[in-house]
Amino acid sequence: MNKKGINSDFSLEFYLKHKREFINQALLTILSKFDNKRELISAMKYSLMANGKRLRPVLCIASAKCIAKPDEKFDDSIILPACAIEMIHTYSLIHDDLPAMDDDDLRRGKPTLHKKFSEATAILTGDALLTHAFYILSKPSLFPFKSLPSDVLLNIIGTISDAAGTNGMIEGQMLDMKAELISYQEKKSNQNIEFVEDKSSLMYLKKMHTLKTGEMIKASVEAGAIAARADKNQLNNLSCYAQNIGMAFQIADDILDIEGDSSVMGKSVGSDTANKKLTFPQLIGLDKSKKYAEELISNALEALETFGKKALPLQKIANYIIERKH
Repeated sequence: MNKKGINSDFSLEFYLKHKREFINQALLTILSKFDNKRELISAMKYSLMANGKRLRPVLCIASAKCIAKPDEKFDDSIILPACAIEMIHTYSLIHDDLPAMDDDDLRRGKPTLHKKFSEATAILTGDALLTHAFYILSKPSLFPFKSLPSDVLLNIIGTISDAAGTNGMIEGQMLDMKAELISYQEKKSNQNIEFVEDKSSLMYLKKMHTLKTGEMIKASVEAGAIAARADKNQLNNLSCYAQNIGMAFQIADDILDIEGDSSVMGKSVGSDTANKKLTFPQLIGLDKSKKYAEELISNALEALETFGKKALPLQKIANYIIERKH
């Protein structure tokens, strides 16, 4: 056992590798329904099958295993929600990288989609991935996977769509854009224009990242729990876990933008500082940011205690979030 009480015999590297292979094969099965000669499909495949961590779909699967009976095989029935979550996440990255947003040239170690194809293709590819994510959830019989009951799928669709939409990720992106706009106006006028009070506050930053990053991470965990028929207390504990790791994940990203290696991360570093983006290190400093992330992970692990050994993958993932190098 390590200092956090987690079984050191469990290999997270092996677990993630195995789950990524399973998820990647399922994504290829979904894409196989299309003609690869179409530019739109080639663009979808280019971004979706890049070297992603697959953290969100893995969380979905691991959460279901927390609730399922030991002899209950759940991977096959949870794979469509897991894939839908990854498709939505990939769409958000494509749009984040656009010139009108973060204007990045590198993603997952490859040129961003708008650099490889075109800006218009990138916009439409993101739209296609988002739309198709909900199509596969509504038409599970078209795919060679064990299906969940329709009422469970409907609940999962509602959970994911709420997290991805105007109450979640999109609103978080809007808050991010507003903060950047104020920073840009300050630079353009060359005056010391202050942020609107709540926009420069830690409260604003927490809200922005809770919505932009945290809600989809929470939806990933909740989707797995819903699929496995979690009761109210189980769902609340898993939601608490997810809320804490979601914020910790964003803080880790902010730190990696300062301390990370672009060759390891597969994307540019230092852009947050260069663009004067609102980040945790900017507001509270690097050391306090690291300490806050550690506190969040401690809270997340505490929320999992009720699940015992079945929560081992989720426990390991929580630690990985603040220890990762990319």
